[in-house]
Amino acid sequence: MITLEQIKAVMIGHAIGDALGVPVEFCEREELKTNPVVDMRGYGTYPVPAGSWSDDTSMSIAALDSLAKGTVNLDEIMDNFVEWVEEGKYTPTGESFDIGRTCLQAIRAYLICQDTNECGQIGEYSNGNGSLMRIHPFALFAIAKGMTLGKSLDVIREGSIITHAHPRSIYGCGIYSMVLWDILRGADKASIPSTIENASVLFDGIYSEESEHYEWAFYKKLTTKTEDELSGSGYVVNTLEAALWCLLTTNSYKECVLKAVNLGEDTDTVAAIAGGLAGALYGYDSIPQEWKDTLIKREYIESLCEKAYDEWTKGDKVL
Repeated sequence: MITLEQIKAVMIGHAIGDALGVPVEFCEREELKTNPVVDMRGYGTYPVPAGSWSDDTSMSIAALDSLAKGTVNLDEIMDNFVEWVEEGKYTPTGESFDIGRTCLQAIRAYLICQDTNECGQIGEYSNGNGSLMRIHPFALFAIAKGMTLGKSLDVIREGSIITHAHPRSIYGCGIYSMVLWDILRGADKASIPSTIENASVLFDGIYSEESEHYEWAFYKKLTTKTEDELSGSGYVVNTLEAALWCLLTTNSYKECVLKAVNLGEDTDTVAAIAGGLAGALYGYDSIPQEWKDTLIKREYIESLCEKAYDEWTKGDKVL
């Protein structure tokens, strides 16, 4: 099914990618070419120390804190998001920062309607990377519980729609999750392009609109693209494309996340998504120890991983 080390590799791999990107978020690529990120930094874009993670990891561990109990309770997860925004819970320093517009709109809508089926944003311009950046705990839950593909994708859909309910965002979360599942089942890097293609074909059948097919057709040329053809923007399609490209064009966790950060723009999220996948591919021990030591509240995140593993693997029941 899944091991504790795999859960930790994904969660910590994601958090460290996030923390590497936080100090240079919104920096342009050309600026980073002259002063590239090569190690943990602090006090750049935000007044936080080295090892601080942003909304990507805050929302991820807020979701994991609930999922670790063994069920998908969307109301509890949204309540956790509210505590993050209003009280600074699930943050490295006790204060929330870098809150995405669509996520904040969804959280505010939830406070009014108290309905997880209604609070997610559905507009064309609500396709930032805010559900993609926090979908990995849902994907880990699904594989750990031994769910069928259909039920697993239902969990991914539920995980996205509470903030991002447009088909494009759900589609992106699905592609990411299918790649992660194959890696956790032992797939090597060479097989990832075919996994992306198979996932895209599957989702073309579910979301048959021509616009969705066009937006996600990047997989056809992903492995041959150059850096100049990629964007590090916060648009969900661009973010996933950049993260997958970094994974496919590097050979270690460290190389992957540094390449992602130095693409510029939405540095924390691209590196976080790439980092979670690279953690799964190369393993927990592949993550530089000095980065793990610098990551704020690493022991807390790992304790949630342990709690989740213990609950999810009880009886190894297939659903």
